[in-house]
Amino acid sequence: QVQLVESGGGLVQPGGSLRLSCAASGSIFGIYDMAWYRQAPGKQRELVATITGGGRTTYADSVKGRFTISRENVKNTVYLEMNSLKPEDAAVYYCNLRRGVGYWGQGTQVTVSS
Repeated sequence: QVQLVESGGGLVQPGGSLRLSCAASGSIFGIYDMAWYRQAPGKQRELVATITGGGRTTYADSVKGRFTISRENVKNTVYLEMNSLKPEDAAVYYCNLRRGVGYWGQGTQVTVSS
C-alpha cells in the first residue's frame, strides 16, 4: 500500500555531487520520519541520514558535513544531496519510511569512480 521509488543515482567522479530523490505514494496519511540507508556489495546495510516529519536531521559520522537530507512534505518526497563524494560512498542507496514495520524502496545505484 506504500511505495517508495528512489532516483538520481549514477556514476560520478571522486569529489563530485549527486542529488537523490525518494518519492512516496500510496496509503500515506501523515508525515512520517524518513531515512536513507546504503549497502555496498558484501557489506551490511548502514544508516546514512534521518529526517523527522518536522525536519530534524541526523547523519552518520562518515557523511556528516558532506551530505544533506531534506524533504518536501506536500510532495511526499525526501532528498539526499551528496557532495564531495568518495569511492567509499559507492553503494545502493535506499530510502525508508518509518511507519509500522517500515517501508523500503528498491534502491538507486551510486558509483564513484574516476
